[in-house]
Amino acid sequence: MIRRILPHPALSVLLLVVWMLLVNEFTVGALFLAAVFAVLVPLVTSRFWPDRPRIRFGPDMAAYLAIVLFDIVVANFEIAWIILTRRNRDLRSRWLVVPVELRSAEAITVLAGTISLTPGTVSADVSADGRALLVHALDVADPVAEVARIKRRYETRLLKVFQ
Repeated sequence: MIRRILPHPALSVLLLVVWMLLVNEFTVGALFLAAVFAVLVPLVTSRFWPDRPRIRFGPDMAAYLAIVLFDIVVANFEIAWIILTRRNRDLRSRWLVVPVELRSAEAITVLAGTISLTPGTVSADVSADGRALLVHALDVADPVAEVARIKRRYETRLLKVFQ
């Protein structure tokens, strides 16, 4: 019964929270409108997500988010240091091909988004078969080690979250 009313409970919670943050004040009317949208949007869009991935919320998700946030902060300082201390000709920018073990489009999108959120790297393309990401890195001494780091830090954790 609950699954019929809330086909995507996580999406409903996210919509409710985002709506309340956008309104920027806590009133009964705003909460009611947020709740209406949080129920209606997933109901209307659920038929477009027949094979939605199973996401595990818990320690694996928390660890992934903590590592991503930590890496974003550290990468900001690293990029600032590079900008302030190096000349352009000293940069070792590289195109990296990251083989992907993730199978769902949503999981691959989260991985690509994570890579792009981390300063100094950007996901540029996904192969047609979804088995590789093309990533540009601003400063990489060892491309093989950087690919291994992306797989170790992000992909292995996403495999736990999305399965």
